[in-house]
Formats: sequence, structure tokens, C-alpha cells
Amino acid sequence: MRIGIIAGEASGDILAAGLIQAIHQQFPDAQFEGIAGPLMVEAGCKAIYPADKLSVMGLVEVLSHYRELSSIRKELIQYFITNPPDVFIGVDAPDFNLDFEAALKARGIGTIHYVSPSVWAWRQYRLGKIARAVDMILTLFPFEKRFYENHNISVQYVGHTLADEIDLKIDVEQFRNKLSLDIKDHQSVIAVLPGSRMSEVTRLAEPFIETMLQCLQEQPELVFVIPFVNKKTHEFFNQELELKLTGQEVFRSHFRLFDCCSRDVMAAADAVMLASGTAALEALLLEKPMLVAYKLAPLTYWIARRLLKVPYYSLPNLLAGEGLVEEITQNKVRPEVLKPKLLKLLSDESWRDKLAIFNDIHKLLRKNANQSAAQAVLDYLQSRKTG
Repeated sequence: MRIGIIAGEASGDILAAGLIQAIHQQFPDAQFEGIAGPLMVEAGCKAIYPADKLSVMGLVEVLSHYRELSSIRKELIQYFITNPPDVFIGVDAPDFNLDFEAALKARGIGTIHYVSPSVWAWRQYRLGKIARAVDMILTLFPFEKRFYENHNISVQYVGHTLADEIDLKIDVEQFRNKLSLDIKDHQSVIAVLPGSRMSEVTRLAEPFIETMLQCLQEQPELVFVIPFVNKKTHEFFNQELELKLTGQEVFRSHFRLFDCCSRDVMAAADAVMLASGTAALEALLLEKPMLVAYKLAPLTYWIARRLLKVPYYSLPNLLAGEGLVEEITQNKVRPEVLKPKLLKLLSDESWRDKLAIFNDIHKLLRKNANQSAAQAVLDYLQSRKTG
């Protein structure tokens, strides 16, 4: 069995690696190759290109990388047409993968897309393209399955690996000890996640840092824990922090920066302020009060606002079907807006009811996702053989 696979960014790497491992449990000799992250490579995938080639966010931002991405796509399409796999699986990265899948499907190669593009939220004109490009969609969330069924596109809901990995109840002290955080009883811990992409961190670093400093001026017992996915984003944020600390060095010890383990950092916190994305889902699963911020390039935001078809953009609100989490966007991402909302998270009693809803969502998403996705792929391959 030979499977072509392409994943972009850290979240896609995690999902694809889990899928590869689950298929290998049933078919140890299965071969995987394509665009792969480090976890996929560790799971046994041959990386023709590294996954970080696809880590570009936003409609406008992609334009500056268009030539390189187009060249990679053309080269790999020809490679898989010349050496056809039993099935091709595109993991997330829809702006790259859908055209890729369409080209392969037109040549008779079976295609599966893992992680639904957000067509239920915006750019619904892509539905026709998805129908032409893929034989089946594997969705992470139940509302996505209903959406595709209503549009007669073959779909399987497989759940989310994060819901499987994160315990329904966590021990906050355990994670504080794991991170060597010496927190006194009178102190509160706030996790701050300015994003995994450099474009996110460059836009959110200044307002997030200024918000934290203003919070400390009002509540000097606070401790901020800040994780980073790579050295580049860590160094940039730290430089910005050092500049803002000039004249306020007394607060330096209240900031703890980590080169990993965003989940552990959030688990150790009392509340979270973060960039919208997968981290918001992790915060939900960890049952943390949160404040979600989102800031795009001005033109990208202008376009997105006019295409958006849903009232929310963060996963907690989309999954709950209501505005449980405050979403702060674009020009409102300022310390005078963020500070009071962030501090309120530490004392707002209404969060108890919200966290109970988070727990219900957690249970709904626990479907042994890696195995469910693997079985969906294997069943598809079997149907092609017998069909």
C-alpha cells in the first residue's frame, strides 16, 4: 500500500502523524510520502518537502509565496501522476491541497481531504471545487458533517485527536510542577499565546505585551507564562518584551517564556489570552476561561469580513453554537480593550456554566480520531478495490 500525503503547519503534522501510525498498526508495510512535518517523518513518512513550506496565513500573505508554492505543487502533481499512489490524502492546507487533489482525481487517483476547509464559515463558492477535487472529506467536528451531507459530498466525522489526548479532568498543580513554576497561593497564572506563525506574533506581540504590563500595574501578583513553537517567534517576542520592560524592570520576573509545550502551559494557567486557532480548541478541552484575539493584514481582514457567513470565528463559539468566548478583532486588539476583559476572566463566576459546556463538547469530540480516520481511509481503499 502506497499513500501520498501532504500536510502543512504543526496542527496538520500532528493529525497526519497520528493517521500514519494508526494505518501502520494494521498495515506495517504501508508507505507514505509527500510534504511532511517532523512528526510525520518520525512516524515513517518520506518528506519530499518539509511541511513548513505551506505555513503561510491569509489571502494577501500567500501572494508573496505564490511562485514557490506553485512550483512545488506542479512538481509534486507530476510526481504522483507518474508514480500514482493507492490514495492521496491532503491534510488541511486547503488553498494548496484542493488544486492538488483536483489534478490527481482528474487522472483517476483517489483523493481524501482530512480537515474540512471552513466553507461553512466563508468562501462557500469552494463547495463545487471540493466536490470535484475529493472523493471524501474527513471532518473533525460534527457540525461540519451535517454541512457536507446537506451538500451531497461524501463525508466521515472522525473527531479530534486533541480531545482524545487531553484528559477530561486535569490537575493544575501537576502541570505547574512539571514546568517548575513556583506559584504562591495569592498569585494567578495567565497563559498568553500570541500565535504559531511569525505573521501572527508580529501583529499581536505589542498589544499583548502592553496588555500584560497594564494588568501587572493593577494586579502585580500576576504571573504570565508564554510558550512558543519555534526559536524565531520566541526571539522576536522576547526582543519586543525587553523593549517594553525598559523602565519597568520590576516586572521582569513575572514573565516566564517557554520553547515548547503550549498545552502544558495552558494547563498550568488560571486563564488564557490567545490568538485564534487550534490553541483555542486546546483551551476549551482544558476548560480554561479565555480571551481570543485575531488580527490580520488590513486587506485580508477587509476581504474576510465580506465573505464570512457565521457570527463567530473561534472554535469554542462555533462548537457551542453561541458566544461563550469573547472575540476581539483587528483594531480593537488594544490593551485598553484587552486588559479589563482579561482580568475579568480571573473572577467571573459565569465561567462555571461555560466550562460545563466545554466539558460536554470535549466528550462529543472524543472518538478515537486517529483510528477513526485510519479506518475511514482503509474502508475507502477497500471500496475502490471492490467497486
